[in-house]
Amino acid sequence: MGLVLSQHFLGCLAHASYLVADDASGRAVVVDPQRDVDVYLDEAQQRRLQITDVLLTHFHADFLAGHLELQARAGATIRLGAVAKAEYPFVPMVDGTHLDLGPSVRLHFLATPGHTPESTSIVVQEHVGRGWHPHAVLTGDTLFIGDIGRPDLLVGVGCSPQQMASDLYDSLHTKLLVLPDSTLVYPAHGAGSMCGRHLSEETSSTIGIQRQFNAALQPMAREAFVAMAVADLPEAPAYFSYDAVLNTKQHPTLQHVLSQTLRPLSLDEVLERLRSGAQLLDAREPMEFSGAHLRGAINIGLAGTYASWAGTLFDPTRPIILVAEPGTEQEASTRLARIGFDQVAGFLAGAMAALSDQPQLVQRTKRVTAATLAEQLRGHDAPLVLDVRTKTEFDKGHIAGSTNIPLAHLRKRIAEVPQHGRLVVHCHSGYRSSIAQSVLAPIHQGPVEELVGGFLAWEAAGLPTARQLPTA
Repeated sequence: MGLVLSQHFLGCLAHASYLVADDASGRAVVVDPQRDVDVYLDEAQQRRLQITDVLLTHFHADFLAGHLELQARAGATIRLGAVAKAEYPFVPMVDGTHLDLGPSVRLHFLATPGHTPESTSIVVQEHVGRGWHPHAVLTGDTLFIGDIGRPDLLVGVGCSPQQMASDLYDSLHTKLLVLPDSTLVYPAHGAGSMCGRHLSEETSSTIGIQRQFNAALQPMAREAFVAMAVADLPEAPAYFSYDAVLNTKQHPTLQHVLSQTLRPLSLDEVLERLRSGAQLLDAREPMEFSGAHLRGAINIGLAGTYASWAGTLFDPTRPIILVAEPGTEQEASTRLARIGFDQVAGFLAGAMAALSDQPQLVQRTKRVTAATLAEQLRGHDAPLVLDVRTKTEFDKGHIAGSTNIPLAHLRKRIAEVPQHGRLVVHCHSGYRSSIAQSVLAPIHQGPVEELVGGFLAWEAAGLPTARQLPTA
């Protein structure tokens, strides 16, 4: 009998959440929950626990948390950092206070600003012998495995990255690094999250290991730390600021959203909504999309980082219509709702079968093999090759003469793409290039094709590559 601490890792968002309980008392809390909360309710039921509280380490920018869902479905009390401001009722947790879950488990709250002002770390303490001892610390986005939280996400609301980085320096050195080396470290994100730069594939560690191997925790003056923390930060996706604000608002629960969005629409209804300004998202995989799709659809396949790219390329305030493989409509809508994209108007009933007698509405993507493209590039009427990988990927190796516009920048740099002529788009393996092709095809005055298998296929064919030398 005693401590229960389970991690739930959501790979598509690289997001980690936690259920912590004392099974002697049966009292449980959930920390940084995803919006679809059945996973926690199911675990609590299996372990015969009652979820009494839901805790957010901070107002997350990359997903919409499930605190309102747990409040509605479990009657959980919402607890936030002491300086947090929100529309819904919550209990502020002041630095140094604690919450007893039972005779063996206590949560000790540490104010750790730096990633955001209200960031809080939660030390999970066990009662051993005559006292309380740290077992683990849930660090939110303050400390990652191999990295630290970025300090620049609140620039739009007047928070200087330099000041936030200075606060982060204090939080790390006066709150977290004073914990025993054996204390387990459980962050809110892992590799793939844009909330940091060099996050490890590992989802847990210890204070001692991080003290030794995390480059951001090595001895350095405050000024050097601040300079390091604000340097070379990747551009945050557009929806981050939207989600950070939405997490402070009273908004509909996921159950309510899905009851409104999981509606089959006839082809006529879809076309009417598109004429009224709706957005069209085809969630099928790139191969199926290239074979046939409804004109004007943007392809973001469910098998990839679907929600992140949808959040980057779609407007959360405008209706979205889904085209999905039958049976996957709920997954497609739920994954959008995880990032607060609740304006799904419905899905095309029957998917592409609805277009069987409307061939004029169907478009196909022409694809070219690496060998064929190499031959065409040696000719007089060579196509423009557009590489939509990141600049780092491009610099390491690319097709000579190709133009690099990372997919995340494509919409705002669309003027750099020639209006006429043949385009061949590629990425690493084909997922991002299918998205890019679908963005470009409706507006480009000429054919937009895809390189089958991407740069991976080009290299596998033994074709020549170029490298971009770093600038001095």
